[in-house]
Amino acid sequence: MKKRTTIYDIAKALNLTPSTVSRGLNNHSFISDATKQLIKEKAIELNYKINAHAYNLRTGGSKTLGVIVPKINLTFFSNIIAGIEEVANLNQHTLIICQSNDDFQKELDCINTLIHQNVACIMMSLAATSPNGEHLAEILQHQIPLIQFDRVSEDVATHKVINNNEIGIIEAVAHLKSRGCTKFAHIAGPQHLNIYKERKDAFIKALQMHDLEVHNDWIILDSYSKEKAKTAVENMLMQTEKPDAIIASADFLTLAVLEAANKCNIAIPNQLAVCGYSNEIYTELTKPSISSINQFSLEMGKAVANVYFDSLQHSTDKKTPKTVVIEPQLIIRESTLRAVSSS
Repeated sequence: MKKRTTIYDIAKALNLTPSTVSRGLNNHSFISDATKQLIKEKAIELNYKINAHAYNLRTGGSKTLGVIVPKINLTFFSNIIAGIEEVANLNQHTLIICQSNDDFQKELDCINTLIHQNVACIMMSLAATSPNGEHLAEILQHQIPLIQFDRVSEDVATHKVINNNEIGIIEAVAHLKSRGCTKFAHIAGPQHLNIYKERKDAFIKALQMHDLEVHNDWIILDSYSKEKAKTAVENMLMQTEKPDAIIASADFLTLAVLEAANKCNIAIPNQLAVCGYSNEIYTELTKPSISSINQFSLEMGKAVANVYFDSLQHSTDKKTPKTVVIEPQLIIRESTLRAVSSS
């Protein structure tokens, strides 16, 4: 394998000192314009690329941001990454992207990797199996700023960018009631994660606001997988009394509802209305298309990056945690547009 070009190679080729080459590449005022031009031309000729890790160690700074997401293949998280990257590029920063795959041990590995890479900031959303946020303290102990988004922990005081989960669910319940739904079920996610607890609590609150009965047996707490959710929904739909509306805490769980309803010969939406959360791209493509709560993930990603550049990199007050709240919006599609009785 061909050896990587270093500033020592450029210095040797030009009969200059390595320190002169380094200053020239960094446009130091002590170096003449002619020498700078000569150094940069030779760097191009020798295919020199800056060693960012060495530069970071030498200068004590970094222009690399670390991002940890549970799953890259979800539209929600890929859009967040895109939003972060858009703002980072405008500020001449690059990203190292890690995926925990919703596994706590993998999340720990991701954190350690980014710490060793000496990133300027770590931006992350907790894995579904993270028991709490105590492990995040290690990031701060290494003097690396931490910004949490979406799935966050209150165990450590950090900047956060979150969704208003309550208003999204309340809007969904109001819409479903307006379409004649009176018997509601909810497929909840892991309750140790803030977003799923907030959505479940909001679901109960919304039913109470509309004087609708809360069926505790129809709040499914342990089905954060498509297979388990499908089994739970099938069991509900085979009972004499069954729900006529299901709100899922995540879009992928609505796919389980569609499959279960099809197996039980339940028509969507007229016998069972279905709403999800996150507005994943496939919600527009299913038959019927699925109503969902849009979290504005691209805007959330931009907000995450802006917290770093505005509040952590340039602000004089870097210690006071800041929380940015993104307001969601219900996107109405076929799965909730059931016929409304005129009587």
